[in-house]
Amino acid sequence: MSFSPVPSYSFGAVTDISHEFLRGIGVTFLMLDLDNTIAPYGADTPDDGVVRWADALRAEGIRLFIVSNSRKRGRAEQFAKSLRIGYINAAGKPSPAGVLAAVRGCGAATGSSALVGDQIYTDTLAANRAGVTSILVKPLRLNNAFLAARYGLEAPFRALAKPVLDGGQYIGR
Repeated sequence: MSFSPVPSYSFGAVTDISHEFLRGIGVTFLMLDLDNTIAPYGADTPDDGVVRWADALRAEGIRLFIVSNSRKRGRAEQFAKSLRIGYINAAGKPSPAGVLAAVRGCGAATGSSALVGDQIYTDTLAANRAGVTSILVKPLRLNNAFLAARYGLEAPFRALAKPVLDGGQYIGR
């Protein structure tokens, strides 16, 4: 378990993560952050592209699960129902507790699990501290000054992640 803020991999969007890539790195259990990862803040349901992506991963044997810090009553549950997956809300990231609860509760192993999110200081730290693969995506929207500033502070760590092209090919360094 590492306290590193450097994500293992980075993608432009969650829907760019393919089952081939996940299988290639040994991941069969994929945990998803909610806000600004699979949906913008305030959205009530996932868009059709995310639903199709989740269905395609599930069809290929990848189990999905939402691990959200959202405290908004019912929001994570509504998304989980729409995607037909499980969820934990108020996960307390960057603490690894919510991530580990999801892994254990679903009978997965940390070595075959990953967490994808848009924030270094919550999602990536939680994943790395829990000993699961950390996958970073670009935030869906930077709609306020705080988010834009945080994104700027994360830039050096984002630059250290292994960027991945469609189909799971590394861009390289």
